[in-house]
Amino acid sequence: MATGWAQDGAVQDQIDATVDSAVKRARSRLGQGESLLECEDCAEPIPEKRRLALPGVRRCVPCQSEADQLDAQQSLYNRRGSKDSQLK
Repeated sequence: MATGWAQDGAVQDQIDATVDSAVKRARSRLGQGESLLECEDCAEPIPEKRRLALPGVRRCVPCQSEADQLDAQQSLYNRRGSKDSQLK
């Protein structure tokens, strides 16, 4: 059922787009290639157990935690336009 000027299935399209972008973002963050021996941010050694557990790891745990928090803050955006933009 369409509401206002929205097409049929518009809500589901928004949901699908949100899920697709989250999956793409998660896949882009997966490690690729060989793990680094030292963190690319702080140059501290990356423990061998971390390198074995996460192939392609590039950061130590503290730097990765900080990067994850920054990424979470930047990835929050509203896909639904404001009502004003829908009326114009």
